[in-house]
Amino acid sequence: MSYQVTIQPSGHQFTVKPGETLLAAALNAGFSLPYGCRNGACGACKGKVLAGSVDYGTFQEGALTHEDKLKGLALFCCAKAESDLTIEVKEVGAAKDIPIKTLPCRIERMDRLAADVMALWLKLPSNERLQFLPGQYIDFLLKDGKRRSFSLANAPEEDALLELHIRHVPGGHFTEHVFGAMKVKDIMRISGPYGSFFLRDSSKPAIFVAGGTGFAPIKSILAHAFHHEVDRQFVLYWGGKDLAGLYLPGVPSAWQQAHGNFSFIPVLSEPAPADHWPGRTGFVHAAVLADFADLSGYEVYACGAPVMVASARRDFTARGLPEDAFFSDSFEFQGAAA
Repeated sequence: MSYQVTIQPSGHQFTVKPGETLLAAALNAGFSLPYGCRNGACGACKGKVLAGSVDYGTFQEGALTHEDKLKGLALFCCAKAESDLTIEVKEVGAAKDIPIKTLPCRIERMDRLAADVMALWLKLPSNERLQFLPGQYIDFLLKDGKRRSFSLANAPEEDALLELHIRHVPGGHFTEHVFGAMKVKDIMRISGPYGSFFLRDSSKPAIFVAGGTGFAPIKSILAHAFHHEVDRQFVLYWGGKDLAGLYLPGVPSAWQQAHGNFSFIPVLSEPAPADHWPGRTGFVHAAVLADFADLSGYEVYACGAPVMVASARRDFTARGLPEDAFFSDSFEFQGAAA
């Protein structure tokens, strides 16, 4: 049977189904508890059971000692409810609540989504998971001490592999390696999560503006929102130079079919004749301006090239968008260093 769980000190409540761990049930209900591995190895999800009983599940003894149990502690990634529960744990409410990790990873899969866009899927060690807020990014730590930043494109619910969308920068040291020499099973080091580009808790409708691979963090944000059935109105404007620049058009198109609160508007700046493009053209942020005379009641999330983000900020605030309702992630390409 299902049981009711109350989180203290927040007072939040969720239902845990038979066979479901407390962590999984909390995450599915939209409450972010801390975690690190999801398999009882690290202890990051440890919390106190104030009332009720649990099945502790299978875990590594170093992560939960006998003394821990005597103190009422449990690993919520393994524990399952045997009654209604009251638990004590600090919920993750902001980026500052998530620890930064440095981890090895393996290139599990590579998929060229367009001539100049590569999707990478990274696998972490079996006893690790990377907790992050949808919209955040990670850094690759290179052997020369430099870093390269890329947004996570997967939602936190699908964290067995980390998904990245990498655009080829001609002459760029790292992206030339990705497109020319990198192969499946290569070992890399990453650090993260970083960034403040995530969906705020609000009832305002949200406008998402993506340029090129700026779609990656927005994909994470929207997939997470749809998973939790967030009922805010969302619209995505995704801009590319030509049709190939919209390298995963089926994803937002499927969202539009499945969710009545979401609209997708693709925009091409220079469609090729072979594209036979019947849709919107021009700069992606200009398409928003054409559709919204007054932005005072909206939030905007913009991600892409710096010039697009800066233009959007300037022109949207001139249309009444409050300055504190504009959230952005500007992709700073570093030329030959990219």
